[in-house]
Parts: sequence; C-alpha cells; structure tokens
Amino acid sequence: MSTEKIILDNIKYRRSIFPASYIDRDIPDEVIKELLTYANYAPSHKLTQPWFFTVFNGEGLLGLADKMAELYRLQTDEEQFLQKKYDNIREKVLKSAAVIAINIAYSDVVPRWEEIAAVGCATQNLWLAARAKGIGGYWSTPGTLGDMQEFLQLEAHEECLGLFYLGYHEEKERLGLRKPIEEKIRWVKR
Repeated sequence: MSTEKIILDNIKYRRSIFPASYIDRDIPDEVIKELLTYANYAPSHKLTQPWFFTVFNGEGLLGLADKMAELYRLQTDEEQFLQKKYDNIREKVLKSAAVIAINIAYSDVVPRWEEIAAVGCATQNLWLAARAKGIGGYWSTPGTLGDMQEFLQLEAHEECLGLFYLGYHEEKERLGLRKPIEEKIRWVKR
C-alpha cells in the first residue's frame, strides 16, 4: 500500500471509538508521548502553539473519575440526579487506558478563535496518530469542564477544551456517515 493511500485512509476511516469498546490493555507512556508529539506538529498562527495536555493514566484515572462524578453530583439537582449516570461517568474514565485533558493557553497575540482552531488541529493530529497505532479515541466536552480549572491546575488565561479518551479496541474499520461533498461546495469561477 502506498504512503499516500495509508495517509488518506487514516483520515477517511478515523472514527470516535468510545470507552465501552476499549479492551483491558495499557498504553505505554512512551506511546502516549509519541501521540502527543504528533499533536505538537499542528499549525498555529504566529507559532503561538497554544495547546498543552494533562495525561491521566494508571491511578490518575481514579482521581479523574472521582472528580468528574462528584462534579456531576454537585451540579445536578437532587430530583434530577441519576445514580446510573454518576456510575457511567466513572466507568467511562476507568475503562480508558488514558484520558488526556486538551488544554489551551491563550496568548492574546492572535484572536482566540485562531488559537482554539489550532488546538482543534492538534487534537486531530493526536486522533490520527492514535488511529495509525490501532488506538481508539474519543473527544468529549462534558458540561463539568468549566469547574475543572483548579483540579487541572489551570491559570486564569488557560482553559480545558475537552477530554480525549484513549484505549486499544477491536472494532472493525468503518466509514463515517457524511453528506456528499457536492452539497458542501460552492464554486466561484468568474
């Protein structure tokens, strides 16, 4: 298979693989560091490189699971609280081999939307690198993120833009459901 086809298929077949599909297999720290190294090659205007990451694995996953479940409990009215949802929040984290907090440090050198876009590019690089290594990934933006500032030790100019769940899996490759590209292109030829 040509290098071109490998790269294009990696983009074409990239999918969200959720923690329920992860198998019980650790991801070595060196592999996680390698994935984040590829994330680090993302483009950013004026080279602000606003992304940084907090990696939870091993016993760190337990602390994250407890924090996220507790935030759900604190943010939910008693009559709306569901023990099943509380348990699912914990289980999703604990079923993962690693969870990476995707963080941004705003530089105020360029518009914030450009820095958010750069972090999105870094996350896509992470996702594609994970897929290339047979690791499933899923970017989640739970409502509790706004209350994770202290837990993640973020400063005033920093923010968490989501959690990226990682785990080995045995799912079959599949194409995503997309509308035809013809519906998404406007040609201007004059």
